[in-house]
Amino acid sequence: MPMLKDRYHQEVIPTMMKEQGYKNLMQVPRLEKIVLNISMGEAVQNPRAIEAATSDLTLISGQKPIITRAKKPIAAFKLRKGMPIGIKVTIRGSRMYEFLERLIHAVLPRVRDFQGIPRDGFDGYGNYNLGIKEQIVFPEIDYDKVDKIRGLQVSIITTARNNEEARRFLELMGMPFARP
Repeated sequence: MPMLKDRYHQEVIPTMMKEQGYKNLMQVPRLEKIVLNISMGEAVQNPRAIEAATSDLTLISGQKPIITRAKKPIAAFKLRKGMPIGIKVTIRGSRMYEFLERLIHAVLPRVRDFQGIPRDGFDGYGNYNLGIKEQIVFPEIDYDKVDKIRGLQVSIITTARNNEEARRFLELMGMPFARP
């Protein structure tokens, strides 16, 4: 069992119940899923880009990603409906806790000039979105085998009801937010 899951049960639940005045364990916010997404405009001209990004995201997440396709045509981008434009993977269960633990303790400290993650990445419904500019900050990625530096989006979906609840929950889980 991942250490972060133990921390959730032993520290986060009791602290949140006391601070927020929850009467039931099920009211305490919890992680639902983490979605990793790489959008690639270059996939229109270079179909091999999808394969390279797929191998990177497979190493990062431990799961095979699915290809996202264009929903409608956009002439200015030479994009037709159904063309591959990115990849995504949804992580749940123990893999989700392991990924979040790696993100907090191994990946974010490797980001250049890291001062903490932005506090304004919440969507109003208790979910947090974080952009990572380079996939090479993940220790699983071999720098010599990378064909192109790509960014990825990390969406942390929680059961929190609002931003404040979600922020406190993620702080207790160990997310290094920037100082206000």
